[in-house]
Amino acid sequence: MSSRAASRLASHFSRTARTGFSRKTLGRRFQTTDATAAPSQSTIQRLWNSPVGVKTWALVLAGISDFTRPAETLSLTQNLALMGTGAIWTRWCFVIKPRNILLAAVNFLLGCVGVTQVTRIFLYQRSLNDETTPEVAQKNAKDVADTARGVVTDPEGAAKKAELQ
Repeated sequence: MSSRAASRLASHFSRTARTGFSRKTLGRRFQTTDATAAPSQSTIQRLWNSPVGVKTWALVLAGISDFTRPAETLSLTQNLALMGTGAIWTRWCFVIKPRNILLAAVNFLLGCVGVTQVTRIFLYQRSLNDETTPEVAQKNAKDVADTARGVVTDPEGAAKKAELQ
């Protein structure tokens, strides 16, 4: 690299360091490089398209609405997935920089919904058989494994069974 190119690169970085990184961004909720985009989106559109807007809370609200459903109609695997997803993504929201506290709140509540529903399912199944919680968990794990084995060995038969249920 020539000395002239190196000096231009150095001056560019020093200029960026002085102006680009020192600008205060407090108070700016909507930033874009397109000058015409800000007026074209309403507040509702920005809220809907926001990473922590209405769409991210919809899964939590759907899980909360399942509190009214009877426990025998709930899916254990689906609620275990909600619980795991909530736990993993809550942790991830605190690991990334900058921390996204609102997204962490969404995922924490998603995990709480999953824990609540899994507890309801276990308590319901235990009340049916008067079994302990580990016995119910073992039985459910065996049922899920049998279903997965059936899908792998005979996919068409598994599809027909699913249609009948």
